Amino acid sequence: MSASRSAAALFAGLTLAGCASLPPPHDVERAGAAPPATPLASVGPSGLGAPLLAGNATTILVDGPQAHTAILAAIEGARDHVHIQSFIFEDLDFGRRLSDLLVAKRAAGVAVSILYDSFGSKATPRALFDRLRAAGVRVCEFNPLNPLRAAAAWRPNHRDHRKIVVVDGTTAFTGGINFHQVYRTGSAPGLTRRSMPTIEEGWRDTHLRLRGPAVAELQRLFLQSWEKQRCAALPAREFFPPLAPEGDRLVGVIGSSPDGMAHRMYLTLVSVLGRAERSIYLTAAYFAPDATTIAALTGAAARGVDVRLLLPGITDSWLALNAGRSHYSTLLAAGVRIYERHDALLHAKTLVVDGVWSTVGSSNTDWRSFGLNDEVDAVVLGEAFAGELTQLFFDDLAAAVEVTRDTWERRAVEARLGEWFARLWERLL
Repeated sequence: MSASRSAAALFAGLTLAGCASLPPPHDVERAGAAPPATPLASVGPSGLGAPLLAGNATTILVDGPQAHTAILAAIEGARDHVHIQSFIFEDLDFGRRLSDLLVAKRAAGVAVSILYDSFGSKATPRALFDRLRAAGVRVCEFNPLNPLRAAAAWRPNHRDHRKIVVVDGTTAFTGGINFHQVYRTGSAPGLTRRSMPTIEEGWRDTHLRLRGPAVAELQRLFLQSWEKQRCAALPAREFFPPLAPEGDRLVGVIGSSPDGMAHRMYLTLVSVLGRAERSIYLTAAYFAPDATTIAALTGAAARGVDVRLLLPGITDSWLALNAGRSHYSTLLAAGVRIYERHDALLHAKTLVVDGVWSTVGSSNTDWRSFGLNDEVDAVVLGEAFAGELTQLFFDDLAAAVEVTRDTWERRAVEARLGEWFARLWERLL
């Protein structure tokens, strides 16, 4: 089956009405906390077979330097094991090289395991992985591009886009940030870089640090991916230590994969958009939505919901940028407000709905994330976290340019032709 047909099959029959009848969040009740009084409380992890857990501490990490510094600090403190799963895995240097730190931790008796995507990390020097393996680090390649190296079923369009780090089973990180050199500078002009952004620097992204019961869910996803790829057996360690409450956040982890026909994050997205009553604040790095997602956004705007999209104005994918822009006319006509950030390369994937339902993760709002990739997204229920993410969203809007309907309809013919061409490829982006 072709990639485009498999993606089309995934979406066939999925409607807003079909996604809205999700069961109540019983896992929250077992965790000893009540969900917020909102119809959105029943949307997401617990309705899709994953627990919604109380007692978590969350920290929003903005841009690569902040996220990578926090991750390296957690790895520095590791005593039992370090698990890393990343679409792109390159060496980093934030005062100390990542590879040096991992080798040192392994020498100190800490078990270190890395799962990287073959396509995403195709530019990474093999010497890096050879050095890590020689030091005793377990390194596994997700779905090798070379079919002769594939231990599991070879599907070249199936990519591991997840970003997960788990340290000692007690601290975890997830979100949109890879182990990639483009994150060596932040996105604040004049503060963390010295020139206008390019595809090599100035990336704007959002990551999340978690402590508490939800860490076990990210650990479980890592171990499932490791086993699915038939990677070398992991040493016996305490992967699931007792996790006491660390905070007051309700968190669920949605792991999505094309292995089944129902992509969990896609179902969650269209359902939560369909139930929104007041506001939808979506940040998307790659925006090439299907018709159901467009209908959910325009439908929300039609019933008076404040729908705002923060999208890239510059990108590392011309096709993705213009495929997204090909939908602007429909969205603007429906009352959706669109903003583009041109002073930084936007790579974040976040959503806040009605000031109470939030998500930070790896899923883009496009066909590839919802049909071809393994993805992971953390859902957080509660006004406090939503307030933090909303503030970050409006900080980004202050640095963005709003795309108005009048201005958009006056764009050049060349731009329209580019959008038309890019739309032809959006199911593979």
